[in-house]
Amino acid sequence: MSAPPWLDDVEPDAIDAAVGRIRQAVAAGERVVVASHVSPDGDTLGGALAMHLGLQRLGVRSTPTVGETPLKVPAALAELPGVPDLLPPAALPPPAEVDLLITVDVASRERLGRVTTYLDAGVACLVIDHHASADGFGDLEVIAPRAAAAVQVVDEILRRLDVPLDRDLATCLYAGLVTDTGRFGHTNTDGSVMQLAGRLIDAGAPHAEMISRLFDTRSLGELQLLAVALARLAFVPDVALVHTHVTHRELEEQGLGLEALEAVIDVVRSADLAEVAFVAKPAPDGTWRGSLRSRGRIDVGAIATQLGGGGHAMAAGFSTTLDPADVVAEVVARLREV
Repeated sequence: MSAPPWLDDVEPDAIDAAVGRIRQAVAAGERVVVASHVSPDGDTLGGALAMHLGLQRLGVRSTPTVGETPLKVPAALAELPGVPDLLPPAALPPPAEVDLLITVDVASRERLGRVTTYLDAGVACLVIDHHASADGFGDLEVIAPRAAAAVQVVDEILRRLDVPLDRDLATCLYAGLVTDTGRFGHTNTDGSVMQLAGRLIDAGAPHAEMISRLFDTRSLGELQLLAVALARLAFVPDVALVHTHVTHRELEEQGLGLEALEAVIDVVRSADLAEVAFVAKPAPDGTWRGSLRSRGRIDVGAIATQLGGGGHAMAAGFSTTLDPADVVAEVVARLREV
């Protein structure tokens, strides 16, 4: 099998170094924590769980987590193998008992939430990511900006560790692949993506079931929330921006968490006049999280970076203390500079 093209942009020897560090963990019987970013999507959670399961198969004492309290898994991802192993931050082992932290699809330390306590305590950290804007908080890093999803990097590492690809691993990896490629509809879908998809399906990944669960199934509350968001949809013609927001109260009224808003940005981005779509979401700490999507002409990752966040050219995000009206004004100002 030929090497995937995204490997060309990975720092030389980075994957070998990561594989070597994991082999050290195996040989020494180390304790490893594998972390997804807060408000997890399919790529970060699928990749982290695949790494966790792979480490277990090698005999490593591995614990997966999401660094937020309460720890919530989106309903569409709740059946992924390894989800029952997830521990909330309060139940994690103390830093003194952890030898290695592995993060998957986490571009900045802030996205780790309460897991940053391990970094603060000096626990060694291996970063596995595909964000060009990754801020370099790891001791070892495998950053692959041309990879469509972080799970591609996880798969490469597990293959080099000779971990057999079984149905559980394939299911977790497939969740990340279809999420970050928009079920293979985004421009980041290349031949290496399709080759990996085929290999995962052959290994037992439930393609039709996963597509239905991730993209075609919504609760009544999610649909009602979508109606609220679309009712306040607005358009800024000179920068071709479509935007909306949802409040904390509106989420509470439907009994939903932030993960329910992923469907909102996916619908908003489909507006025919939009080059860029923006949705503001209330964070648990009282701040706002902004999600940006592009049709391809505008690099929203660069805009998100200017606003203190990051991401990809087609999809990015940031956090802010500004209210929705003011943050929209900030986004519009950046777009007018493009």
